[in-house]
Amino acid sequence: MARTDSMMMPLGTPAPDFTLPDTVSGRSLSLADVAGEKATLVMFICNHCPYVIHVNDELIRLAHDYQPQGVGFVAISSNDVDNYPDDAPDRMTEVARQLGYPFPYLYDETQEVAKAYDAVCTPDFFLFDGDLKCAYRGQLDKSRPKNGEPVTGADMRAALDAVIAGEIIPDDVQVPSQGCNIKWKAA
Repeated sequence: MARTDSMMMPLGTPAPDFTLPDTVSGRSLSLADVAGEKATLVMFICNHCPYVIHVNDELIRLAHDYQPQGVGFVAISSNDVDNYPDDAPDRMTEVARQLGYPFPYLYDETQEVAKAYDAVCTPDFFLFDGDLKCAYRGQLDKSRPKNGEPVTGADMRAALDAVIAGEIIPDDVQVPSQGCNIKWKAA
């Protein structure tokens, strides 16, 4: 696993639109379909990454805690499934159902959505305000596999609370997420 830091989309950037298949419902969902009234969290994840596995339970807790407050959640996997079959859509469906993801788990087969967001690692988080402008991009919290820090979601929870309250999150408190690199298809 090659640890990669997120690229940190410029604050205020409009959320790139997308329409992707949801591996759980079988429907195609767009950004408008998953957007929340007050905020939207777009998460690039995958099944096999130890960084994602490490935070999965907190992602579920976050969704349960913040969806009732008007926050939309969506997870997207963009990995090359030919070389990483554990991340194939049928396995995505299996993992989402097994873990009880309370959010759609979309498959970005062409990897165009990951590129549009400048997503480079899993997990990579992009929080948008009610106008779908980037308000936070960065880490969930300080925990990483084997670093001994508890998974609390503290950074993301603070960002979500600020966005819901209409506050601006200063750039200097936004720390890049870290995780495995997205598994890009050969050119």
